[in-house]
Amino acid sequence: MPSTTEFAPGLVVRGVTPPLQLSDFKLIAFDMDSTLISIECVDEIADVVGRKAEVAAITEAAMQGIITDYKESLRQRVALLKGVTLQDLDRVFTERLRFNPGAKELIDAARAAGLKTLLVSGGFTFFSDRVKAHLGIDFARSNVLDVDNGALSGSMVDQPWGDICDGAEKRRTLLEVASLMGIDPSQTIAVGDGANDLPMMGVAGLSVAYHAKPTVRAQANVAINQGGLDRLLEVVR
Repeated sequence: MPSTTEFAPGLVVRGVTPPLQLSDFKLIAFDMDSTLISIECVDEIADVVGRKAEVAAITEAAMQGIITDYKESLRQRVALLKGVTLQDLDRVFTERLRFNPGAKELIDAARAAGLKTLLVSGGFTFFSDRVKAHLGIDFARSNVLDVDNGALSGSMVDQPWGDICDGAEKRRTLLEVASLMGIDPSQTIAVGDGANDLPMMGVAGLSVAYHAKPTVRAQANVAINQGGLDRLLEVVR
């Protein structure tokens, strides 16, 4: 297996030999928070009710892999959001959410090469539906916040596929979409930044860490440590 090399400044490659052909892959899957977008939505929502520090600490521990029960960590954080209004969520989207550099360029390049695109997020449909529409992503799966009289109830809504989109569900969704497309998992790319992305990155043909936690960088085929998501196109053309 090829060794780990700094392929270019801020771009580390492990276990593959560039350049790879984008057209050899058929599906690219993305995490959302801190990957396609610059924020952790749950942390910014918590800021509305003055609980950002408390929630962000749980988020960081979950992304580092220190908290291993992602579902329970998310339930704890969502419970702290009780009372946040839909208007508050709108403000988070319009005032705080920014797309990471190169996100649109990478997705457009993938689409041009014939790949389908998938967003799998431990975040919330309120944001992922809008991100999906803005970037032209084909498929998305994330969590549904329960709303009561225009405000968050502090819980989430079970969905037909299960309760919470965690690392195991991200992996299952990637494999399910690949199966429905009639492709092998080796023909998929998975991009993420946190510990809950490792299960899907582990089954993908190419794993990509974007400005990721150390444990994620250490296991990815490609680690983008500087610059935008489109730096992947330096390795996969």
